[in-house]
Amino acid sequence: MTTGTAETAIDLSSPELYINRELSLLEFNRRVLAQSIEPNVPLLERLRYLCISCTNLDEFFEVRVAGLKQRLEHGSQLLGYDDREPRELLAEISAVAHGLVEEQYRVLNDLLIPQMQQEGIRFLRRSEWDEAQRSWLRDFFEEQLLPVLSPLGLDPAHPFPRILNKSLNFIVQLEGKDAFGRNLDYAVVQAPRALPRVIKLPPEVATDEHCFVFLSSVIHAFVDDLFPGMEVLGCFQFRVTRNSDLFVDEEQVDDLLRALEGELPGRRYGDEVRLEMVTDAPDDLAQFLLPQFGLTDVDLYMVNGPVNLNRLSAVIDEIDRPELKFSGFTPRLPGKLGPGGRLFSEIAKRDILLHHPYDSFVPVVEFLKQAAEDPKVLAIKQTLYRTGSDSAIVAALVKAARAGKEVTVVVELRARFDEEDNIQLANRLQAAGAHVVYGVVGYKTHAKMILVVRREEAGALRHYVHLGTGNYHSRTARIYTDYGLFTADKRIGQDIHHIFMQLTSLGKSKNLKEVLHSPFTLHGSIIEKIAREAENARAGKPSRIIAKMNQLTEPGVIRALYEASQAGVQIDLVVRGMTSLRPAVPGVSDNIRLRSVIGRFLEHTRLYYFLNDGEEELYASSADWMERNLLHRVETCFPIKDKKLRKKVMAELGLYLQDNFAAWELQADGKYQRVSPADDAEAQDAQQILLKQLTE
Repeated sequence: MTTGTAETAIDLSSPELYINRELSLLEFNRRVLAQSIEPNVPLLERLRYLCISCTNLDEFFEVRVAGLKQRLEHGSQLLGYDDREPRELLAEISAVAHGLVEEQYRVLNDLLIPQMQQEGIRFLRRSEWDEAQRSWLRDFFEEQLLPVLSPLGLDPAHPFPRILNKSLNFIVQLEGKDAFGRNLDYAVVQAPRALPRVIKLPPEVATDEHCFVFLSSVIHAFVDDLFPGMEVLGCFQFRVTRNSDLFVDEEQVDDLLRALEGELPGRRYGDEVRLEMVTDAPDDLAQFLLPQFGLTDVDLYMVNGPVNLNRLSAVIDEIDRPELKFSGFTPRLPGKLGPGGRLFSEIAKRDILLHHPYDSFVPVVEFLKQAAEDPKVLAIKQTLYRTGSDSAIVAALVKAARAGKEVTVVVELRARFDEEDNIQLANRLQAAGAHVVYGVVGYKTHAKMILVVRREEAGALRHYVHLGTGNYHSRTARIYTDYGLFTADKRIGQDIHHIFMQLTSLGKSKNLKEVLHSPFTLHGSIIEKIAREAENARAGKPSRIIAKMNQLTEPGVIRALYEASQAGVQIDLVVRGMTSLRPAVPGVSDNIRLRSVIGRFLEHTRLYYFLNDGEEELYASSADWMERNLLHRVETCFPIKDKKLRKKVMAELGLYLQDNFAAWELQADGKYQRVSPADDAEAQDAQQILLKQLTE
């Protein structure tokens, strides 16, 4: 595809104009890890960021690397938009990921552990145990660990065991004869998942206010007890990461729920993609383990510390040191929207927009509770993607179904890593009498929407709607930023009614009046709106695009943005995670600025603004600008029609464009540069400003 004029005849599909999405995702994780060394972040929150970066990297291997390895194994050489083949890309990923892992352990050992020690928080190594501590830990080992450990000697009758995904294991070198008079060289000890990975010493033996010992250290110290009569020459931690994507051929199954139930146990034993071992393990042990898992040296990660760093997050909640954590806050809750308030009356008067976590999630739960109890409510319809295992949302839907209301729930069973919870809640809803459907085969239902049908005073039926950018999940509503809109707007209500009808009946949807939705109108509409801004710019009319989202990788949208930039449209993008767009390329994306904000809360809002020659349009959406969201999922994109609400959102969006505290600017070379205040400028932290404005 080329642009139309000679001076801008640049091939906009050239691979050089697209950043690889996997490498971009690793760059996002680098920005998360950078928070763990940020001096303005409280110490224990810095530890939490380190753990998050480890969890992110685990998922990256379980899904992204696993997928690339599968493509390579099946002989697929399909190239991405950046023209990289799977083998080449895996090599690049390995180099970057090894550097990230090395940095994670440097941060832990050289920065966080010494600083926590200064605060009376100590992680004791075996060499530091005194006699009292060793005695207490031996008792702990014999009473709490020994009864549940099952050492596995390796011989022809005891082949190498199956290793659970991301479980803690030890390879033990032995010398001597076993109970049957045979030489035994190796054994494997698997630490059950029920065991705590970090053990807090009681006050009578602790040398500091908070004194912890790693489970791995305890097992290592007393591993000899597992092999009486033999000498332990060495004991070394290792961990294996496996492919955790579920495969269900949706065209061949007649019951998606049962098919997924059958696949879930296999997730623990998917194909191996990474081996982690401690750095003091001899090379011959690594070379012994790698073939057991079909891995090579590029898949081996030697780590200077516990192989399961993300388990350190458990100690953060055990430590009651408020000064070492983010200060608490109370989300805003207008009395009319809380328990006892009359939500339907309030929504009938005006649109209500909540900005979580600054605004409480309580009104969303209360909306469903009141719908369940209101005799005028006839029907409730809702989509559920992620809700948590003990959800007040689900409890309200169950109550409504048991009260005899028509309750229809579209449960997306294939929400990655939440499949088991979603299967359980689907069964619970069905047992209560709700109609449960599992979305559309081949298209995940990712839209966040509630429709309540209520009979009003005059006997007419009225639609009350909630639409959101994030999940109906009370816990993540405290740590993710998201918008949620309550409205009784007739046109929007009819649109959501038609979408639900489509999801349940599978019939063709009528033309929607206000709401854009995937996989039908959203992709084309976004490209048309971008193109309209470009035409306005060429005609000398006002033009501007501002968009905020989690990911930006869809090539059609990126090409449209490049063309708009060439036409002179000023484009500001706030993209938290991965992006394939390359800004600031001369003649292509000079007018595009792309930044990422990494702060206390996970930025999750999706907002799209188009100046439209003064007839401004502002949308919130459940969809990122990715191929999967725009073309292969059911998503909604809804307008913020109320002028006051639109002005409020634009002011809040503006804070992210001015942020010089938590923002990173993407450069043309694909690297991010931290934004810092100018010498005479004041630091602007968008999230902190919103906390003060909306909660204090």
